[in-house]
This record gives sequence, structure tokens and C-alpha cells, in this order.
Amino acid sequence: MESIKLGGPLFKKYDGPDAWIKIIKQNGYSAAYCPEIKNKKDLKEIRAYSAAAENSGIIIAEVGAWCNPLSADRKKRKEALEYCKTQLQLGENIGARCCVNIAGSFGEKWDGPCPEDLTKKAFDAIVETVRKVIDAVRPKKTFYALETMPWMYPDSPESYLKLIKSIGRKNFSVHLDPVNLINSPQKYFNNGALLKECFRKLGKYIKSCHAKDILLEAKLTTHLEEVIPGTGRLDYNIFMKELKKLNRDVPLMLEHLKTEKEYKQAAVYIRKIAGI
Repeated sequence: MESIKLGGPLFKKYDGPDAWIKIIKQNGYSAAYCPEIKNKKDLKEIRAYSAAAENSGIIIAEVGAWCNPLSADRKKRKEALEYCKTQLQLGENIGARCCVNIAGSFGEKWDGPCPEDLTKKAFDAIVETVRKVIDAVRPKKTFYALETMPWMYPDSPESYLKLIKSIGRKNFSVHLDPVNLINSPQKYFNNGALLKECFRKLGKYIKSCHAKDILLEAKLTTHLEEVIPGTGRLDYNIFMKELKKLNRDVPLMLEHLKTEKEYKQAAVYIRKIAGI
């Protein structure tokens, strides 16, 4: 059984579980993002998608909970917290490997840089927020995870381990996006060592990964750009080798590309490197 399950966004509309599975297989994927569920309280529809995935050998990698539970706006912060709970419950009901969000930001942009986001105040707020989400849902099958980021916690394997310990909930785990951790020329040129460190320290907690690539452009000052896998410097040989060492089916999800053609190009490259 393969130890890496590749997936990505779908560019075709579907009207039910069977059509959804057909599109996934047409793309040659063995993992998928959570399907669009119109009514998240409709357990019949949710279970139909879950059963279709299981019967077809498709892993539902992640449910997105993309919002800002650290917003400085009290109303927006409350709404975001409730949305995280709703999405985690959806992940539990549909059998996703994890429900993923970023930690959030005290700044104006929900996923943008803010000097306060790398402070003890932010760390403590993240711990409190994640506990509230997990304790409200009390999942048994799925996990709540924070995507690694370049300018907010968790921004390193060490800070992720510290969060795991501080949050103290068994259903809090890791969503690894290694490209997001490359925030300096030093990490860029030595990303193979960074990848090994991530898997050495976080491997047992990893539930899903994002697949991207990164390129340091030759213009001042430091400018790091997301690019199609295989066209940057991320050491995919090490990435795939370390992912396989986990010895379990781990979803690897393509993201942030612009066209279906780019996703196909990325998939071909990753399958070649991973041998899947």
C-alpha cells in the first residue's frame, strides 16, 4: 500500500458523491479536500460522501477552517471561533484526517504579518483558542491542526512542539506546509535539513501536508516566491523520503497554483519523485 496519498483542488463541478469520486479519479488522485457540503447539518449527505470516499479508497485529507480566531474585532473573533467549531465537527462527521486553520493574527490581515503575532500574548491566545475549539467538539476520529506559517506561530518545529505541549489535547496535531517555514535565505538553501528536522520532531503528529515549491528571486531585498513543484528549490527527494518513513497513508495536497494545467504538471513531478 502506498504511503503517500496525493490530492489537489478539483476544477469541475459535481452534484453528488459519485460525480465527486469520478472527478478525483480522473485526476489520478488518491486524496481529496473535503467536498462542498451545502448543509453542514445534513448528516445524510455528509455520510454519503464519507462512504463514497471510503469505498473508493480516497482519503479526505482536510477540512479548511480558514478564518481569524485572533481578530482584534470582538464580533469577528467570536464568529471565527464558531466557524472553527463547525468545521471541526464537519471533519469529524465526514472522516477527514484533520481540520486545518492558521493560528490567526492580531493585525489587519487575517493571514498577514503583524509584530504582535510572535509574542507570548499571541502564543497564549492560540493555546486558549485551540482548546476552546477542541473542547467544544471533542472529536474522536479527526484532529484540529494549525498550518505552519512564516510569520506567526507555529513558525518552526520547536514552536509547534511547544504548542502541542501547552495545548495539551490529544486531538490537536500537525499540518505541515514546509514551504511556509522557509522564511530566510539560510532556510532556503538548507531546506533539506529543515525538512528532516520537521519529520524528526513532528512526524508522529503529522496528519496532512501541503505540496508547493519555493524560489529565491535575485532582487533586493529577500524575495521568496511560491512556484510550481519542481520549478523551485524545495528538496522533494528528501520531502518524499521522509514522508514515506511515516509508514502510513499521509495526504499530500497540492495548492496555490493558478490553472488545471499547472496542477497536472505538479502532480506528474511529485509522482515521479515519490514513485507513486
